[in-house]
Amino acid sequence: MDRREFLTTAAVGIAGAGLLGAGLTGCAGADRRYSVVILGDTHFDTEPADVYHSHYNEPVEWLNRVQRAEFARNGEMWRERCPRLVRRAAQLVGPDTKMVFQMGDLIQGDCGSGEVHRRMLDDVMNRFKDDFGGLPFITVVGNHDIRGVDAEQAYKDYMPARMARELGKPVSKTTFSFNIGDDAFLVADFNTPDDAEMEKLLKDSEGARHTFVIVHGPLFPYDSASCRWFYHGSARDTEIRRHFRREFARRGVIGLCGHTHRTEFFDWVGDGGRITQLTMNSVWTTNEKTGIYEIDSEGAAKYGTLRIGTKNDDGTPVADETALFDEYRDGLRAYSRSRAAGSYKLTVGPRDVSVDFYAGASQELSERFVLR
Repeated sequence: MDRREFLTTAAVGIAGAGLLGAGLTGCAGADRRYSVVILGDTHFDTEPADVYHSHYNEPVEWLNRVQRAEFARNGEMWRERCPRLVRRAAQLVGPDTKMVFQMGDLIQGDCGSGEVHRRMLDDVMNRFKDDFGGLPFITVVGNHDIRGVDAEQAYKDYMPARMARELGKPVSKTTFSFNIGDDAFLVADFNTPDDAEMEKLLKDSEGARHTFVIVHGPLFPYDSASCRWFYHGSARDTEIRRHFRREFARRGVIGLCGHTHRTEFFDWVGDGGRITQLTMNSVWTTNEKTGIYEIDSEGAAKYGTLRIGTKNDDGTPVADETALFDEYRDGLRAYSRSRAAGSYKLTVGPRDVSVDFYAGASQELSERFVLR
C-alpha cells in the first residue's frame, strides 16, 4: 500500500466512524502541524489506601511490603504533586491539539476485586477527560492496569469499549490502531503481544507518513535490574523480537513508551532502518531528581552499565545481560536517561517531529527531543 492508498483507506474508515469532524483527517494532513499532549505512567491512586485496596491480600510477604509501599507513595503524590502536574499538562493544549495520550500504568491496580478495579479505571478516565477539556484520551495497557484479582478481565471488559468511544471507531482488543491525518498510530499490548494483529496493523498502515508505536514497555531493553521487561524482551522471544525490530526499523517507527519511570531518549539505526524512542514518565515522587531534568546516563558507551551490581526486587543478584545491550549499542546514535517526571507535548509537522518536556509542573521548557 502506498501513501495515497493509505490516506484513502484511512479517510474512508474514519469518515464512517464519524471522526472527520473531530479533525483527525484532512486538516492534519501533510501540510499542517498538529500536537498531542502526553502523560507517562500515572499510577493513579488516592488516600486512604482503603478506597481502592480494601480487598488487597497479597500472601507473599516481600511483595506485600513492596506493593503497600507503592500505595503509600501513590497516595502521597496524588495528594498534591500529580494534580499539579496534570494541570500543567492541560495548559499545553492548544488549537492544534488533537488528543491526549497516556503511556500505560494508568492506575496502580492491586485492588483485590474486579469490580473495584473497573471503578478505579472509570474514575481516572473521567477525571482526565475533565482535566483536558473533553479531548479524546487514549491509553495503552500497562502491567499495573491488569494487576490484581480479576483485573485483566475487568480491563478488557472496560477499556476497549472506552477507547472506541474516545476514537469514535470500533476497538475490540488491547492492540489497535488509528490515524491522525496521514500518520499511523499503532497501540500495542506488551503484556501479551498479539503478533498477528500487529502484523495486520503494520500491513494496513503501509504508506503512512510517520508510523508511531504506542506501547507501555519500551521497544529497547532498559538499564535496570528488570531489563528484560520490554516488548518481546524474554530470552525465549528472541526470534520474534528481532523480527518486529526489523519491521519497525524498515518503517522508521517512532516509539512512544512508558514503564521505566524515566525520561529516556533513543535514536537507533540498524536492520536496514531506524527506530527512535522516547520513554515518558509522570510519576512525580518525593525524590528531588524527579522534579528536574537532569541526565544521569548518556551515550552508547554508558547504555546498560547502570544495572551492573544491582539486585532484583526479591534481593537476588541480576543476571549478566551484557550481550543483550551489546546487540543494540553499536546502532545507538543518541541515548540519554533522566529520572525526571512531568508532561510532554508531541508536535508533528511537514518535515519534523519533536516532543517538548516540562519536568514536574515547570512552566519553562526542560528539554526538546527531536524525533525526526
